[in-house]
Amino acid sequence: MTTKATMMKGLAALSALAMAGTLAACGGGGGSSTDDKGRPIVKILVVKNSNETKMADMTWAKELAADCDCSIQWHEVSDDAWGQQKNASLAAGEIDDLNIRAFNPDDAVRNPSAFETLGDDLDKLPNVKRFFKEQPTARKFVTVDGKVRVLPSSRTKGFLASGQHLMINRVWLEKLGLKAPTTWDEMRTVMEAFKTRDPNGNGKADEIAFNPRELVTGKIGDWWSPFLMMNSTGIVTHFNSGPSQQGIYLRDGKVGNWMQTDQFRQVIAFYREMVEKGWAPSDWVTAKDDKYNARNQSDGQTAKVGMVFGWDDSAFGSYGSAMAQQYESIPVPAADGVSADKVVWDGSREANRFEDYHMAMSANATNKDAALKVINLLYSEKYSVQQLYGSLTDKYLEKTGPHAYRVTDKFHQAQDAAKIPALEDRLAGWIPDAVTVEGDRGMDHVAAVDRAYEEQYKHYDHERDMMPIYVRISEADQNTVANNNTALFNYAVPVVSNWLAKGGVQDDAAWKDFQSNLKKYQIEKNTAIWQKAYDKAIKIK
Repeated sequence: MTTKATMMKGLAALSALAMAGTLAACGGGGGSSTDDKGRPIVKILVVKNSNETKMADMTWAKELAADCDCSIQWHEVSDDAWGQQKNASLAAGEIDDLNIRAFNPDDAVRNPSAFETLGDDLDKLPNVKRFFKEQPTARKFVTVDGKVRVLPSSRTKGFLASGQHLMINRVWLEKLGLKAPTTWDEMRTVMEAFKTRDPNGNGKADEIAFNPRELVTGKIGDWWSPFLMMNSTGIVTHFNSGPSQQGIYLRDGKVGNWMQTDQFRQVIAFYREMVEKGWAPSDWVTAKDDKYNARNQSDGQTAKVGMVFGWDDSAFGSYGSAMAQQYESIPVPAADGVSADKVVWDGSREANRFEDYHMAMSANATNKDAALKVINLLYSEKYSVQQLYGSLTDKYLEKTGPHAYRVTDKFHQAQDAAKIPALEDRLAGWIPDAVTVEGDRGMDHVAAVDRAYEEQYKHYDHERDMMPIYVRISEADQNTVANNNTALFNYAVPVVSNWLAKGGVQDDAAWKDFQSNLKKYQIEKNTAIWQKAYDKAIKIK
């Protein structure tokens, strides 16, 4: 243990040195506390997307400094770089005064002395206090053992939509005289027609009836996972986040893992049938994102994919393009033997609007009052909308009335050029329900495609049949679950992948052996841990 600890300290020190250009003098660990004008200095780390412009070029960020009467030193880091640097930053105690989209509540639980307990500062954060009052789910989302150390974000109410949707080529359906399928049998008919009747009209047998996304290796579910098809069987997923990605599901308050269900076996068999009938690519299980996306987007002119799980029609091209306009969302069809009133849809809506890791403050911030003032400004309507859409001064966003805004073509052009003058979904802010926004293409499109599932959302209780986003397991249990899952998925994913690619799931002996091994890899221990966490959260909510 001593040798390992020494090595970790050494690695942390080396990493801290490597990060000096980005994270030097963080968290009050050196340097002056005021600038040459006597204003307090606040250091802010932002984990950014590569398509966003520098903070120095965002006018709203300059105006933020003026409004707080402070000097803001922005430190910018990419997702990939931060993934390598975060643990070293924590180990070395090098944490900026404020941190946007860098640390989550679990990081704070594991390092409580490093972070300010922001829940104790709400009298100095009236905007955050109002946020929590309007959206109590957001507060519960970041509360761990009664404490709030990391603040969530909230986009507009228009983003209260799942990030997962079944998209189908409407033009192909119309050309072939078909209706959108409502059952797996009807889906089989549609897929066969898509494959054999040349719906794209190019005279080639190049159509892919259904294009599933690859199976990830470290878990059993993920964004746009093929196992969204579990919803056809009546088992609710929520793949935007949470334990659903581990197979955890809930039915009438009882936690289970859908890898242990007959419905899971049924879905695997259905995908295998798709490959055997030529409706899905034979290599889909391992096809990487570039190949998957290339199939969806073809040459930008002639569609080649009939159905896909995706965010919205942008899976097939830019908004408004000829390809994208061919697609619409449909409710997921009912599995064999399942009635329509039992079919459900992915419950990721709240996890799409709220994220739980958008503002963390160092416990050692040099200018605490100034840092809290910055947080309060960021969570104001004025700065929340500009973090999301760009500066009002620069006309990326226009105010059209009280609590009303319009996203301009100037912002859309910046988006299309990958030079976005805003943080978009990385904002450390909150858009109140009273705010209306016109012209947000992403919001408008995801809200539109999500409407197809209004009825299927009604088919289950969103607290007793789906794990609420605010249910958290303890630090000790996190370690147990993580260790169990490493072994569990190292075993299970290759078996499932083989069944999907080559068949065999209908072999009773193989299925029985799989179930026996899942138990050996502590799948039921994980289920019990999540049941305990769920029961505690529901009791104290």
